[in-house]
Amino acid sequence: MTYTSLLTICLMLLSSVVSFAQKAPLRVGVVGLTHTHVHGILSLKNRNDIQVVGIVEPNRDLAQRYAQQHGYSMSIVFNTMDEMITATKPEAVTAFGTIYEHLAVVQTCAPKGIHVMVEKPLAVSLDHARKMEALAKKHHIQLLTNYETTWYPTNHEAYELLKKGAVGALSQVVIRDGHRGPKKIGVNAEFLDWLTDPVQNGGGALIDFGCYGANLMTWLQDGKKPTSVTAVTQQFQPENNPKVDDEATILLTYDHAKATIQASWNWPIGRKDLEIYGQTGAIYADNKYDLRVRHAEGYDQFREEARRLEERKAPYDDPFALLAAVVRQEIKLKPFDLSSLENNMVVVEILEAARKSAKTHKTINLSN
Repeated sequence: MTYTSLLTICLMLLSSVVSFAQKAPLRVGVVGLTHTHVHGILSLKNRNDIQVVGIVEPNRDLAQRYAQQHGYSMSIVFNTMDEMITATKPEAVTAFGTIYEHLAVVQTCAPKGIHVMVEKPLAVSLDHARKMEALAKKHHIQLLTNYETTWYPTNHEAYELLKKGAVGALSQVVIRDGHRGPKKIGVNAEFLDWLTDPVQNGGGALIDFGCYGANLMTWLQDGKKPTSVTAVTQQFQPENNPKVDDEATILLTYDHAKATIQASWNWPIGRKDLEIYGQTGAIYADNKYDLRVRHAEGYDQFREEARRLEERKAPYDDPFALLAAVVRQEIKLKPFDLSSLENNMVVVEILEAARKSAKTHKTINLSN
């Protein structure tokens, strides 16, 4: 066998190994089961892009209950992150515990080079967020934040229409998110315990649903911070939410635009919708699939276009597909993308200012 032939065979073998490594499922650990959004990853079957290799949950009763529901073995359930990491060697973890615990997840995983995706919001405070950001950058890991609305095709279509000038220059945005409240919609006890806790969740409706509006507006503004944040919080259900707000209105001002974020645990019907107003029309993302565009005609007349959209194409239709693609370096998130660390640092800054504004009854100015 000639040297050239031997080299060719070696290169072919190396190419095969690399190709296999790229196609192998991303090894994912699940940290915490108390956030009921965890059902999204536990219910996944026959996926070739991710594989759940370990779960961290000290509450054995909860872990057993979900094991029976989703069919995983209790042999992959561990009491601590270190035990799970040592035994299963995940490439990435998804955090489904309290928001306060997000920092500890990054503190454990980042030094080991393990990528992290947390449920919204990124952190309970700007202090936690800055520590998480520093660790992610120091150890070169991806740190993503997952929002349900990131996967809404209507929001992405609205963004594209705005950027193309379909309704003229942006003037204001109204974002409404929420439901009847955690207890009224019947969340399980493990979730309710911390979702209505001012330390573990960072607040009530202001944090739980205010983060959606802050995330979307930061994206629409290409990462620009608001010049000011003003917030009013109320408590309509003291019997259900005695320690936290359940009603929040947040006003963000920009040089030439404003945003009104209505975050509530008092909506009679659950909602996540977005209204964008420009100089010549308006865009309504009524829900995940239904979009309307109104073009102004005269004083109060308009021409309306309505359409129902399809799911976005993979990996932009699913948080776990996106996580795998980002970790595998198949795609690179744009600056201030909805899932990006840059965007979500601004989100936490807005939420912290909103919390301060509501407490002091003053407008909080932010520096860009």
